[in-house]
Amino acid sequence: MAPAPSNPPRPPQTYDELVGELQRRGESLTRSQRLLADRLLADPEGVAFMTVSELASAAGVNEATVVRFATGLGLDGYPGLTRLCRAHLREQAQLLRRYDNLEQLGADDGDLLERSVALDRANIARTFARVPQDTWDAAVRALAEAPRVHIMGLRKCHAPAYLLGYLLRMLREEVATVTPGTGTLTDDLRRVRADDCFVALSIHRYSAQTVRAAAWAHERGAHCIALTDNPSSPLAATARQTFYVDAAGPSVLRSVTAFTSLVQALAAGVAQLGGHKTRATLLQEEQLMEEFGVYARNSGPSGDTSQR
Repeated sequence: MAPAPSNPPRPPQTYDELVGELQRRGESLTRSQRLLADRLLADPEGVAFMTVSELASAAGVNEATVVRFATGLGLDGYPGLTRLCRAHLREQAQLLRRYDNLEQLGADDGDLLERSVALDRANIARTFARVPQDTWDAAVRALAEAPRVHIMGLRKCHAPAYLLGYLLRMLREEVATVTPGTGTLTDDLRRVRADDCFVALSIHRYSAQTVRAAAWAHERGAHCIALTDNPSSPLAATARQTFYVDAAGPSVLRSVTAFTSLVQALAAGVAQLGGHKTRATLLQEEQLMEEFGVYARNSGPSGDTSQR
C-alpha cells in the first residue's frame, strides 16, 4: 500500500502571511513569478481590484501564469489572491480615512509648510501603525543584547543611520556605523560575526552597497533588521524583522521624518530594556563629558547641559 500523502502546506491566511511566503521562496521563483511577486508586494491595493488580464498585462506575463502563480501558493485560484489583498486594504482603511485629505493637500498650490506637516504626521502614524508587537520586541532585544550592532544607511538614509548609531552608543558598547564612503566597507564587514545585529536602512532606489552588505551579513549568520519602504524592497528578503517606513513628501524630495521617529523609538526601547545597566552607562558618560567640558555651561535659558 502506498504511503498516505503528507498534509499540504497551509496556504497563506492573510496578506502578511502571503508576503512571508513569497520572501521565503525567494530565489526559487521563476522570472515570471518574480515579476508577479514584485507587483503584489509593491501594490497590494492595486492588485485587490485588478482582473486576471489586468494583472497579467501590468506584470508582463500571460493570464495562465497568473492563475498558476495563485494556485501554486495554495490559494483558491486568482480570487483567493485578490481576497487577501482586499482584506489587507480593509485593515488599512481606518488609518487611510484619517488622512484622506492628504492627496488634496499635496495637489494644492497652497502653503508648503502646511502640506509638509500634514504629510509627516501621516508618515509617522502609518509607519508605527504597521509595526507588529512581536516584530518590535524581537528587534529591540536584538539591538540590546547582540554582541555587536552594525548600522548601515547611505545617501538620504545616512542621517537616520548615524542617529541610531549615536543613540545606541550612549546605551551600550560595541556599536558601529558602517561608512563605506571612507573606502573601508570591506574592513567594516569583516567585523560582522554570527549573532551580531546588522541594521540596514534604504528606500527606493535602493543603495546597491547597502543591499549587498545586508545580504552578506545575513549569510554570516547576523541578525538582520531592515528599515525600508515596502515589502518588495530587497532588504526585506534577508531581514528577520522589517519596518516599513512611509517617506511621502510635498515635493520631489522624500521625507525621513518617520525614519527619525522610528530610530528614536528603537533606542528608547533599548534604554527601557537595559534598565539599571543603561542608567549606569549614561551616568558614566555624563561624568566623562563633564570632565572634558563637552558642553558650554549655562548655554540655555535654564542652564540645562544634560541634553545630548
